[in-house]
Amino acid sequence: MLHPRYLCSMSQEAFNKIWKMIGLRYTSHPWHGIPIGDRVPEVVTSFIEVIPSDTVKYEVDKKSGYLMIDRPQKFSNIVPALYGFIPQTYCKEEVAAFCMERTGRRDIVGDDDPLDICVLTEREVTHGNIIVKAIPIGGFRMIDGGEADDKIIAVLEQDEVYGGWRDIEQLPPTIVNRLKHYFLTYKQLPGEPEKCEITDVYGREDAMEVIRRSQKDYHKTYGDLEDALTMTMLDAFNFGQRKQNILNDL
Repeated sequence: MLHPRYLCSMSQEAFNKIWKMIGLRYTSHPWHGIPIGDRVPEVVTSFIEVIPSDTVKYEVDKKSGYLMIDRPQKFSNIVPALYGFIPQTYCKEEVAAFCMERTGRRDIVGDDDPLDICVLTEREVTHGNIIVKAIPIGGFRMIDGGEADDKIIAVLEQDEVYGGWRDIEQLPPTIVNRLKHYFLTYKQLPGEPEKCEITDVYGREDAMEVIRRSQKDYHKTYGDLEDALTMTMLDAFNFGQRKQNILNDL
């Protein structure tokens, strides 16, 4: 039987090639399989679920990675930007702690979802289920039923109109107010008490810190999935080797 240490030392490059080839053959899971990018947090890969013309809210199914219908838009409000999440992020203890630090609140928890992002562009994008490169410029510190539910505001990289902006303070107030109105009302039903609030609008530095913390939450919860897959494959190799040795001894 090959010793696991020997397999690890001789195979890491081979395993890296295997994962790349798997990516060529199979679609990656949008949350776990798409890299966040090597320029994070200044530039992040974003997976877009919903676009302004959608009349239903799509959301990635966490198990399968496919888009599913979360709910129809009950009223005439539409998302005023490309809307999705940042892969390999997670909103848990670190994100909640930063929310409490900035607001002075207590008993805030993470919402157990990847970090949401809105991407501004002057181009008409005709469908979701795509990935884009986005430059974070700020965000909304949103609390939804006691859960930290930050919304990162970003601009599409190299966008002709929005691409030069680097902080949310540069945005026209009408755009900021339109985004705020959407997030404060898209879940709201007539006669029901308000459950969402935006405590403040923050700039680029806080947005990057929220992204960093969501990465920490992700790695605490899921770790390095490629390393986990590698170790699982090593265990499978060892099991196959042990089985063959038993058969040889019969």
